[in-house]
Amino acid sequence: MTYIVTGICVDCKYTSCVDVCPVEAFHETPDRLYINPDTCIDCNACVDECPVTAIFDEDDVPDDQEEWIEKNKEAENFPVILASTDALLGPKCVDPNAG
Repeated sequence: MTYIVTGICVDCKYTSCVDVCPVEAFHETPDRLYINPDTCIDCNACVDECPVTAIFDEDDVPDDQEEWIEKNKEAENFPVILASTDALLGPKCVDPNAG
């Protein structure tokens, strides 16, 4: 098994999860993160760090987000992200601090 970054991350790209990953499994695209399933060690450290609840155990991905299991397999095509950066907060992002 592995952990999956779902579509909830699109345009948000909060990266606090990157800082707690012990194996550098996160890869960065212009508008989201992916977890490389070949690198992930299923430690669960990233889940609690995601402020928008975009990361799920592969077996617990919501039905409407299952396409992201395959999308995360593309992680190796993007650069590894080694440290947190400012959140993207683009137009599709649900800001957990809003409201």
